[in-house]
Amino acid sequence: MKFPEAFAEGEKSEDIIEELIQIKYPQAKRKKGYFKPWDIIVPEIDTTVEVKRDFKCQETGNLVIETFMNGNPSGLAATKADWWVFHSEEDQLIWIKPDLIKDMILIRGFKQVEFIGIGDEISKKAYLVPKIEVINFSNKINSLKRTTEFLKKKNYERIKISN
Repeated sequence: MKFPEAFAEGEKSEDIIEELIQIKYPQAKRKKGYFKPWDIIVPEIDTTVEVKRDFKCQETGNLVIETFMNGNPSGLAATKADWWVFHSEEDQLIWIKPDLIKDMILIRGFKQVEFIGIGDEISKKAYLVPKIEVINFSNKINSLKRTTEFLKKKNYERIKISN
């Protein structure tokens, strides 16, 4: 998948997370386009969210936690977000604080690797972390299907989550 397609897929995940957050915090707003520090701001609680879509982890078992791209800080090294949300499967959201990701990397001793991702033209540095480790360190896991069903039962008509 080339960068433009991957970017568009990532934006779909950002839209889904934004809609979920807006149910409780209607002023939550996604920053459109490319913006390193965070993807969604939630003014009501003064917090920010970074969304990471990684469906390839279903094949590899690993989530990619990027730290540098083309020699510049990116991902975990550049984030200003209070929360990261990994959209790792159609139905799964993993919520984790960036400091917990850093702790996990140190505690588990994961090594940074350098590679050129599919669709990229330049190398990146990242940690390939088993998804189960991220789940074990995470703050919360959501099933999109169950969350959507629950909200519909509670008459939250605004929800329109789609793939």
